[in-house]
Amino acid sequence: MQIPLFESAQAPYNLNLLPKDGGAYYYPDIFDQVSSDQLFGKLIQSLDWQPEQIYLFGKKVTTQRKVVWVGDENCLYAYSGMKKHPQPWTPELLSIKTQMEEMAQWKFNSCLFNLYHSGSEGMGWHSDNEDELDSAAPIASLSLGAKRKFAFKHKLDKSVCSLFLENGSVLIMHSPSQKFWNHSLLKTKTPLPARINLTFRAINPNHELPK
Repeated sequence: MQIPLFESAQAPYNLNLLPKDGGAYYYPDIFDQVSSDQLFGKLIQSLDWQPEQIYLFGKKVTTQRKVVWVGDENCLYAYSGMKKHPQPWTPELLSIKTQMEEMAQWKFNSCLFNLYHSGSEGMGWHSDNEDELDSAAPIASLSLGAKRKFAFKHKLDKSVCSLFLENGSVLIMHSPSQKFWNHSLLKTKTPLPARINLTFRAINPNHELPK
């Protein structure tokens, strides 16, 4: 399924959401409602979703959130004490990757998929700054499904800015955002349907992961 990329994706949405120390640009309605919903359904059915396992305060914890790591064969990824081996790209995912690369003006070799079943599932404050990630590369984030609140918090002065990520929208975070800002998908008690987030990344395939 080829998903159309709107020509308006390049402009006029060129305002930086961050007041300093990096760049984050939001592009709403990149994929129309029908295409977004179709892609959401297909990803639910076609990917090998697995419960997320992380180490928290020295203990292995299994989250309700489910994940998939897709990428080139040599793109191993480690975070929160867990190593991930990539599932292969499908032609459909490669097509989406190409569109994200056009928007970000960067080549990606991997993508982390997150499935949030409801508003009670989220992601705590963190930055995507693992050693194997190319620190100069942007991260392109495609949102599908429920509209969710996403926030940035500066690591030094603790200033916060936030926005709602809508179905079919793209958020691109440019360097050095991960160095200076944490970000979070905020939980809510409001009943919400599921959401899938695709974050396209550039991994350094020559980086040696910890034993």
